[in-house]
Amino acid sequence: MPTDTLDVDPVNGEPAMKVRIDYTNVPEALRGMHQLEHYIHNSGLEESLVHLVKMRASQINGCAYCLDVHSKDARALGEAEQRLYALDAWEEAPFYSEPERAALALTEAVTRITEGHVPDAVFERARAHFNEQELIALVFTLTTINAWNRLAITMRTEVGNYQPKARSVSQTAHVTRESQLRRKVR
Repeated sequence: MPTDTLDVDPVNGEPAMKVRIDYTNVPEALRGMHQLEHYIHNSGLEESLVHLVKMRASQINGCAYCLDVHSKDARALGEAEQRLYALDAWEEAPFYSEPERAALALTEAVTRITEGHVPDAVFERARAHFNEQELIALVFTLTTINAWNRLAITMRTEVGNYQPKARSVSQTAHVTRESQLRRKVR
């Protein structure tokens, strides 16, 4: 890694990434991205699924900022630590539902699109678990997180300071109960 882009972390003396540009100060450029996020979070997809696929794409792309954001948001919604820790090995781990597995397979295909596009079998697997509107929302989620990853990686967005929006205990309990019920039904 080039040394001209690194600073030294004052806490541990190790090299630290230096933020290149704060792109959040350009609201006109971000407006479309925020509209996509609004659509995604109001599309009917489970919030827990949205954060799982965003985390998986961010793992593949190596985006520390987005991993920080979506792991914190997932935890705030009541996601189990075990499911977050094992996400990189989701195919071998027993605690993901079939719809989540289909969404994660699609996540990997979309994120690694240069390795052979999205195979029909992967798309059909997802189609078996999501209706057309949900599938469209899922693909927009994957497209959007890949764009966010590229922005954050390129601009070297500062990692670690993000805090999820405060939720009331009843909101978190409701989302957690709802997610658990959906997983049982599937």
